[in-house]
Amino acid sequence: MVERASKAARDPRAAALAALYQADLRSDVDPAAHLAGKAKRYVVGVRTHQRDLDRRIGAASERWPIHRMPVVDRTILRLALYELVHESTPTAVVLNEAVELAKRYSTKKSGAFVNGVLSTLAGQVRAQD
Repeated sequence: MVERASKAARDPRAAALAALYQADLRSDVDPAAHLAGKAKRYVVGVRTHQRDLDRRIGAASERWPIHRMPVVDRTILRLALYELVHESTPTAVVLNEAVELAKRYSTKKSGAFVNGVLSTLAGQVRAQD
C-alpha cells in the first residue's frame, strides 16, 4: 500500500485516479482540493466533462452500462478518454498508461477490458498518432 501511495504522488494520472475514485464513492469530497499541476487539471477536466465522457464510454462498451462497471475501471476510462479528447498526449501513451493503471489497481481482466473500450474510443475521437 505504501508503494501505491508513493507512486500516486509521483504520477499525475495515478493521483488523479485516486482522487476521482474517492469522489465517485463520496459526493461530499472535492477531488481536486489537494492536487496541483497535471493531476489537478485531469481531475477538473474529468469532472467538467463527465456527462459527455460517460455517454461515450457507455456507447463504446458493449453490454456494459457504465453504472455496472467497477469504479476503478470506470474512473480509468473517464480519465483516459478525457486525455484523448482534451489533451495532446499521443494515443499510444494514453492507452498504455490506462492499461497499466488497470493492471495495477483493478482486477485481472481489467487491463484487457480498458484496452478494448479505449481502443474503440480512440478510433472514434482521434486519427491514429
